[in-house]
Amino acid sequence: METPGVTVCLAGATATGKTAAAQRLAEETGAAILSADAMLVYAGMDVGTAKPSPEERGCVPYFGLDCVSPAEPFSAAAWLEEAARARRFCAEQGRPLIVAGGTGLYFSALLRGLDPTPPGDPALRAELEQLPLDALRARAEARGITAVDAANPRRLIRALEIIERGGALPAGWGAAPKPRLLALTWERSLLHARIARRAERMFAHGLPEETARLRKAFPEWSRTAAQAIGYAEAAALLEGRLSRAEAVERTTIRTRQLARRQETYLRHQFEVQWVRGAPGDDAAALLAKLRASGACPL
Repeated sequence: METPGVTVCLAGATATGKTAAAQRLAEETGAAILSADAMLVYAGMDVGTAKPSPEERGCVPYFGLDCVSPAEPFSAAAWLEEAARARRFCAEQGRPLIVAGGTGLYFSALLRGLDPTPPGDPALRAELEQLPLDALRARAEARGITAVDAANPRRLIRALEIIERGGALPAGWGAAPKPRLLALTWERSLLHARIARRAERMFAHGLPEETARLRKAFPEWSRTAAQAIGYAEAAALLEGRLSRAEAVERTTIRTRQLARRQETYLRHQFEVQWVRGAPGDDAAALLAKLRASGACPL
């Protein structure tokens, strides 16, 4: 599926190498990069999110980075505004635009649009969020909701909120074909090893110190920022509740869990052309494989 103003969409779980491959591709082609990562929007959260370095950002125009402080909320709608800014910039500059990241919701918003906003009912939302997927499916079927991805609890909840508050779903909502997406992946044990090395590197390169600075500057974090993997563990290390080894291990485990959820979301929501990394692959090798897939036009 083509998206006006976007040349390449490159997705993948955390630690798959998509950021480095996108950086190399942008440097070779003069493209700009729009980050599709819900944690990279927070200014100051650099080490723990593996944000591109100042040197890398000096070589490539970046969007979707440092949009708000950790204390501020940031939504998919706000990210779409940043995407529109990136597309305007690329149109004016005559540059390609690469969208790269691991937040599937951002890709979904970009490629199929945001779901309709349901009437506000916190009690109903809380009730639905407690239901397992099978119960959500059964409740949706009982309400006559059929044209919604039954594997996506977020969309089922949104549809139920609309219907149960007396609304109606837009015609054809949920019935469109899945958008196509290019994504990097690795054999599971290799990805786990990459994740472990990344967690160790973050703690060695200043994640506890970064966390201390941010907690001092922003005592209250937004709900999404507070979920960022590594920062809670670094805080526990600073407070003496975890040893360094325990903090690294817990960060590694949570990152593995995130990677599994990211790949599951991509498989369910998109027609994905997977490109698999192999031992020894660096950014150049991954980019060569992406180009060889035929799905990377740059």
